[in-house]
Amino acid sequence: MSTLTAPPSEARGARALAKRLSLHLDTLPTAAAVTIFIGMIVYGEAAYGRIVQFNTLSNLLINNAHLIILAVGLTFVILTGGIDLSVGAVIAFSSVAGVMLMNAGWDPWLAMGLMVLIGTAFGAASGVLIQYFHVQPFIATLAMMFLGRGLASILSTVPERLADDSPVRELGTQIKLYDGPKVNDVAITPGVIIAAVVVAAAFFVLHRTRTGRTVYAIGGSEQSAALMGLPVPATKMWVYIISGTLAGLAAVVYTARLGSAQNITGIGWELDAIAATVIGGTLLTGGAGFVLGSVVGALVLGLMNVLITRDGGIPPEATTIITGGILLVFVLLQRAVLARRRE
Repeated sequence: MSTLTAPPSEARGARALAKRLSLHLDTLPTAAAVTIFIGMIVYGEAAYGRIVQFNTLSNLLINNAHLIILAVGLTFVILTGGIDLSVGAVIAFSSVAGVMLMNAGWDPWLAMGLMVLIGTAFGAASGVLIQYFHVQPFIATLAMMFLGRGLASILSTVPERLADDSPVRELGTQIKLYDGPKVNDVAITPGVIIAAVVVAAAFFVLHRTRTGRTVYAIGGSEQSAALMGLPVPATKMWVYIISGTLAGLAAVVYTARLGSAQNITGIGWELDAIAATVIGGTLLTGGAGFVLGSVVGALVLGLMNVLITRDGGIPPEATTIITGGILLVFVLLQRAVLARRRE
């Protein structure tokens, strides 16, 4: 009795199709994030109007430039299977310290450089604890979070305001690219340009350099990456240094736009950055994700706030509930992707 087998050509075609599907499986969460973003735009335009216009989209980028920078830093960390809970506190400490130094007579550009270096120091401390003292990333960065928040509170418990003529404010000044009818202009700020440069540099590092390949390899299997001779310890140090440095840079961008700093600034922003990264398609287990997806995730969160504000009937507290619901959906989608990859 003979068994029926598929013709060789059909078998090869099925294998080729399965291979193509597996290659694109990692992009599924990112594609879902893009779909949700487009769907939110369509819904907002139909329900409230004036969403698909230049000034709304310009303000979306301007108001979320700091979150985009944070999400890029968290992308590096989460790709290795780690986490960084300190970035919000780093923003608080570095922004308060920077504004106080400027008001004390320091050169503004030197103070901004110090703000970035404060973030670098926090990232390096986290990396040392994780790599050389074998502290879990959650605990190490949680300790840095408490340290940063405490130092910010020691410095000041009241808002510290930038001088009106401070050069730092120029980073938050809008640059009009297109003069539209009424207020419908295309505008950006130097902060948006900084965020775009950060995204481009991160994309290049992750997809065009050995360091980027090592980041993905560590997330896939740290032991295998070490056996392949990849610089695992140095790369794990670097991802936390990058995250901390970008948190310091985000503090500069946010402070320039707001014009002041406070010890309570950045509370919960580490969770927003993690949510943006996960919504953008980066797997919490590491090894798969895209920096451009994290940008989309940040814009999804920003647009959600815009729609809630336009509605007027939804309490602001509901933002966290909706964010949690979206995050849960994407975590479940990631689990489905992981299960499919194992098959």
